Amino acid sequence: MTPRQRRLAVVVAVLLTVGLASALVLHALRSEIVFFRTPTQVLAGEAPVGQAFRLGGLVEEGSVQRDGLQVRFAITDTAQRVNVIYQGLLPDLFREGQGVVAQGRLDAQGLFHAQQVLAKHDENYMPPEAGEAVSRAVRPAVEEGAR
Repeated sequence: MTPRQRRLAVVVAVLLTVGLASALVLHALRSEIVFFRTPTQVLAGEAPVGQAFRLGGLVEEGSVQRDGLQVRFAITDTAQRVNVIYQGLLPDLFREGQGVVAQGRLDAQGLFHAQQVLAKHDENYMPPEAGEAVSRAVRPAVEEGAR
């Protein structure tokens, strides 16, 4: 092999190694990314059925039903609502009318199976995406009332 062919072989081997490493990293990151959705987005079909994502909004008043460790409740952005089922202990700050983010999967019937539920930690906290969704949903209702 001539020196030129050796250099070319080394460059090709390095490029293949870097490409393979990059592909593995991107694949690992893609499987770990969890997107945030609002109830309006879920009901508009923007949420993947069977894939993990985060659902955020407010716990709808009067929707919490407990049966041992199984809890059913609805998350709303004041425009739409998604029913959620969760098996386990809820955070101490979880209550109706409060902000919440649930991580889990949507089934084919539209029921969200939460694997983790996070409640807001003080009166001023709400995930930015959930706050924007609530304010967008409230704006049209306020404009309707002004007419």
